[in-house]
Amino acid sequence: MSDHGTASGHDEDHTGPIKNPKQLLLAVAYSFILPVFIIIGLVYFVTSGNKPASGSVDPERATAERIQKVGLVEIRDANRALRSGEQVFKLVCSGCHLTGAAGSPKFGDAAAWAPRIKTGFDSLWKSAMKGKNAMPAQGGGDLADLEVARGMVYMANAGGAKFEEPKEPAAAPAK
Repeated sequence: MSDHGTASGHDEDHTGPIKNPKQLLLAVAYSFILPVFIIIGLVYFVTSGNKPASGSVDPERATAERIQKVGLVEIRDANRALRSGEQVFKLVCSGCHLTGAAGSPKFGDAAAWAPRIKTGFDSLWKSAMKGKNAMPAQGGGDLADLEVARGMVYMANAGGAKFEEPKEPAAAPAK
């Protein structure tokens, strides 16, 4: 009978290149950690170049488009003359109210304006300011509150109302 518990020269033939724990740690580092860093480095290298936006030939313009501001500050002349009701109508309201688009009452159509006029000036002005049904706030224009009121009075009066056109508030006396 042979003794299987004794060490023989046969076991030395089956050993691998890793002989101690230090070699094992180095093998793990080279086979797992090092490739991760190589991949990260390659991704950084590929994405770090200054690339134009798709469809753009000018890289400077493409860069400017990518870093453009989100908001916008607009400075307006606070002393500009306010528009009349007719000017507001021609500028903002005529697009829908001349044709009756999206169910809006046509300009000068007394039958369509009568139920709206019955609600009164304040109700009509609030609808014009906040929007109603398909109409956006201020009719989609960028107007002062007084200009919106003037435009609304102009249209309502053409439809049979007898509203007085709002006047500019008197300027406060200078001290």
